[in-house]
Amino acid sequence: MFTLEGIEKLKKNKSRSINPENPTGAAGEGGKEGSDLGPSRKGSPMIQIKSGETLTLAEIEGPGTIRHIWMTVTDATIHGSFVLRDLVLRMYWDNEETPSVESPLGDFFCNGFGTRCDINSMPIVVNPSGAMNCYFPMPFRKKARIEITNEHEGDIDAFFYTINYTVEDEIDDDTAYFHAQWRREKYTKEAKDYTVVRNIEGKGHYVGTYLALTALERYWWGEGEFKFYIDDDEKYPTICGTGTEDYFGGAWAFHKKHKDGVIRSSTYNTPFLGYAFQSTEDHTRDNFPTKDSIPTHGFGRDALPMHGLYRWHLPDPIRFDEKLTVTLQQIGNDDIKLFERADDISSVAYWYQTMPHQPFPKFPETKERRPR
Repeated sequence: MFTLEGIEKLKKNKSRSINPENPTGAAGEGGKEGSDLGPSRKGSPMIQIKSGETLTLAEIEGPGTIRHIWMTVTDATIHGSFVLRDLVLRMYWDNEETPSVESPLGDFFCNGFGTRCDINSMPIVVNPSGAMNCYFPMPFRKKARIEITNEHEGDIDAFFYTINYTVEDEIDDDTAYFHAQWRREKYTKEAKDYTVVRNIEGKGHYVGTYLALTALERYWWGEGEFKFYIDDDEKYPTICGTGTEDYFGGAWAFHKKHKDGVIRSSTYNTPFLGYAFQSTEDHTRDNFPTKDSIPTHGFGRDALPMHGLYRWHLPDPIRFDEKLTVTLQQIGNDDIKLFERADDISSVAYWYQTMPHQPFPKFPETKERRPR
């Protein structure tokens, strides 16, 4: 975990940066592209990604460590308003054939539902308007490759990115690799726990969860407990929480009495815990780039209740020696008693582990990722 401790110490590693004007990160090659303003004046700050195209954003020879990723893109085109779910981010370490990171772009940055929201946490920061930042360190020994795939129905005319990294002399033997995996169940099953991640195999530590829950039933949705099955755990987990809002650092259904006297859930952003997004409104029209492209069907803006939450296990990582499974119960409360419920849940699990990793489940197609 980063602190200011030791910031004054000199290091042997070398700083490099990749962006559209210096796609290889080579020393002394930044800012060479020209524009109407003249030579070396902001000539290529962005790239275009055609529909169906996969582009390599970075391919870096190791050893090294990615230190910071910044990206931004429109969240809608005239072809649709779910760009943040239609773009897929993948990362590969050391020439592996299957990705260690695989997620819709928005969800990786804790912006689920194809909708932007501000995130003010330590490893993930999303600033107005849609500036997505990641500070998870991502070490690699031989090579790093970062790809973006456009599964949107239209071309993306402007995708901006910067990837800051350091070139290292070597990576210590006890350094693990960064992983992130997106999952979704459009209809969870009553009395069957939702799987956040299953059967991680290797030695490592779990560092975070992003949860995007769309409530399909009324009443309070957050009584379910997060469970961490570590190593030899089978029927019962080693770590089990006391409720969903408790896991994300809140309490009593996030309720707060507001100035108008009404008690309602309150959102919050903190370095390690957040309930960053809560909405019952369809923001589709807000996303469209021009007024002329806004649909005029007049169907209204009501939407099912959506809840976006994050929890970073940075001061309290979940360590495992052999394997790890993480699940979430789906339990509600109707103000009288608990009840089993079914909702629409998606999530991103973040962890570090030794290699090789287990291949991820087949990534859902675009229509299966579409928000409600």
